[in-house]
Amino acid sequence: MIAVPKNDPVHALVPHTLEEPILGAQDGPLAGRSFMVKDLFAIEGRKTGNGNPAFYAATKPATATAPVISTLVSAGASLTGITICDEFFYSVVGTNAHYGQPVNARAGRYVTGGSSCGSAAALAAQMCDFALGADTGGSIRVPASFCGLYGLRPTHGRIDMTGATPMSPSFDTVGILARDAELFRTVGRTLLDGSGTSAPIERLVLATDVVGYCEASVDQLVWRTLDTLAGALPDVEHAEIAGKDIVAWRKAFATLQGFEIQSTLLPFIRSHDVNLGPGIKERFEIASAITAGEAEEARETRRVVTAHLKSILQPGTAIVLPTTPTQPPERNIPDGASFAEFRAITLQNTCLAGLAGLPQISVPVGEASGCPAGLSFIGWEGGDETLLDLAVGLSEMI
Repeated sequence: MIAVPKNDPVHALVPHTLEEPILGAQDGPLAGRSFMVKDLFAIEGRKTGNGNPAFYAATKPATATAPVISTLVSAGASLTGITICDEFFYSVVGTNAHYGQPVNARAGRYVTGGSSCGSAAALAAQMCDFALGADTGGSIRVPASFCGLYGLRPTHGRIDMTGATPMSPSFDTVGILARDAELFRTVGRTLLDGSGTSAPIERLVLATDVVGYCEASVDQLVWRTLDTLAGALPDVEHAEIAGKDIVAWRKAFATLQGFEIQSTLLPFIRSHDVNLGPGIKERFEIASAITAGEAEEARETRRVVTAHLKSILQPGTAIVLPTTPTQPPERNIPDGASFAEFRAITLQNTCLAGLAGLPQISVPVGEASGCPAGLSFIGWEGGDETLLDLAVGLSEMI
């Protein structure tokens, strides 16, 4: 019997979570499974909070349910909870000044990562079978890594974003989290639109420049994991993907994200004089000052990056890199200036797929300094299904 959780041991759920489940169809590939969703998806008759109580108070109930939720329910899965996210999604830490901080069941002293923090926390604590979030700058991949989960950021546009609050539309994607690789693949194939471009992975490129920025424990885990998986992967080529330009790439991503926020989230914040939490407030102030000229320069960088990455990532080729360059920060530190360096170096790992609109999976591969860590694979445009198959294949060896 599918039911909403009576207890929330990891503080994953928003105060306005479901009181009764939205039951899935009796038949289908996900029959009998339960899932939770980040607090940005429309559910008919209910309000969405976007991680901010002022938004929740001011908004009206949705008139229709987001297609991704309807698709999953039609496939048999039951929706059992609405999860906390970082305020207006503008963080990769996993804390919320208004709703609190979900607990990482896999590493209790440390953050879950964000902004899909509640979805990751609930899943790691086995409160549901899989979860949905959104990934703009790493909001699925970072918590997947920190909580020991599988995470998918799909090819941009391949999973319907209708009914999900936009943040930065040219980067926004619906993302998937799961503990089990087979279920991860099933959910992904259920939601992906179009036929994709499937091909066996015959070439694997290790982004040595990205690895070079990582903490020693993460660096060591990458090499140990690649040794362990050697029999299941093609011979790994070593190459610099961005070199010193990685800093410029990260800045271009942040500039475009902030500029697009001027048209999506910032108008509500200004018109309602919203009280923003630490860190979030400062980032919105920075975003509000980005000029059209700065955005155009960032777009030119994005065009160069996209062409470069797509020239490498032809069907059959994938880039491998650590999902995050560091272990998660410790809990109970406000998301402010102390996290600036963490956010910057993390975005250097996550901006590649976002800038080029390419699919990326994070696979749990062990621990670095006692915390879960993920290894990522970036594929070619439309190569999502191949990456999901890869996750299943690797799960038998990890």
